[in-house]
Amino acid sequence: MSIFDYSFKDTRGQEIFMSQYKGKVLLIANTASKCGFAGQFVELESLHKKFEGQGLVVIGFPCDQFLGQEPETNETIVKTCFLSFGVTFMLSEKINVNGKNAHPLFTYLKHKLPAGLLGETVKWNFTKFLIDKDGSPYKRYEPTTAPLSMEDEIIKLLTKKSDKA
Repeated sequence: MSIFDYSFKDTRGQEIFMSQYKGKVLLIANTASKCGFAGQFVELESLHKKFEGQGLVVIGFPCDQFLGQEPETNETIVKTCFLSFGVTFMLSEKINVNGKNAHPLFTYLKHKLPAGLLGETVKWNFTKFLIDKDGSPYKRYEPTTAPLSMEDEIIKLLTKKSDKA
């Protein structure tokens, strides 16, 4: 299995296949609009705008598993994130990232990039996963990592030749 074998639904229920992102660098984060880290939406958007034309795809996966910090409905998530943080990058429908109902994409990412003592779990909102052009999970960043601090790694992956080219 690779990341390209997975799909998710956007906030309108449209099926999005990860295979459409072959050859792109992906930055995936579980998000929550009422989280103390929600200011990271602005930095994620900044990376999206700066590198979208070079092949970066940012996708936010709203999650309400951590103290109910994503109270919005699928219908209002996009509006809230745009009005509050200027988000224009893709957002999925609300998902779970942990437990028996965890979205399969996050189960895969957590398995490929476990987090130290916590292993295959996401400890909080704004855990971020960077995926290379070949679909290989490259690096996991904890919620305290500011998205803009990832810029050098993103540039490295964007300029690296694909191993499968």
